[in-house]
Amino acid sequence: MAVMNINPTRMELNNLKKKLVTARRGHKLLKDKCDELMRQFMSLVKENKDLRRTVEQKLKEANQHMALAGSVMSDEELNTALMVPMQQMTVDVKEKNVMSVKIPKFDIKYRTSDESDIYPYGFAYTSGDLDIAVKDFSDILRDMMKLAEIEKSCQLMASEIESTRRRVNALEYTMIPQYEDTIRYITMKLDENERSSTTRLMKVKDMMLSEKHNYDDPSGFMQS
Repeated sequence: MAVMNINPTRMELNNLKKKLVTARRGHKLLKDKCDELMRQFMSLVKENKDLRRTVEQKLKEANQHMALAGSVMSDEELNTALMVPMQQMTVDVKEKNVMSVKIPKFDIKYRTSDESDIYPYGFAYTSGDLDIAVKDFSDILRDMMKLAEIEKSCQLMASEIESTRRRVNALEYTMIPQYEDTIRYITMKLDENERSSTTRLMKVKDMMLSEKHNYDDPSGFMQS
């Protein structure tokens, strides 16, 4: 029995009962939060797995096209073609609140909206495989930013799930049983004190009645 070191009074009993109600309500809310976080976490893990598989496949294909382009173009031609990029990407990092967890939200913006700006060279003296590789890498970049966003969100949510689960376990296995045991102990002590007081009152009453009876019949005739 995990009993708290407090005075077994009725005031303390009422305070503990209020704390027990609050602890049970908090336990339910935290457990619901943990369950919802776990549901969203598993959804993000699945999305992360699928997206990572897609990114890895696209990177493999893009590298194959880049290797083919390198086989028909010299290193000097390839470096010259890619030396001065025309397109520029910026990332605006925002936050999204999910069950009190602030996860990142990446807002990607390009300097221009013209899709042809991803090619920093003319098409006359370059390989078609280079064009495909550049297009693939441009498309992959957006997916990679989304993948980074999801993986960071998974890390933050996993940390919050672990923290919330510890608090749920602390309430369920420590605080609530301690409150319940202490309430039970104080109730027993108060009942015991009440029985003792009742017994003393009955004894006092019997003594008073006995003294009164002897006073009314000092000869003791009635007693005989």
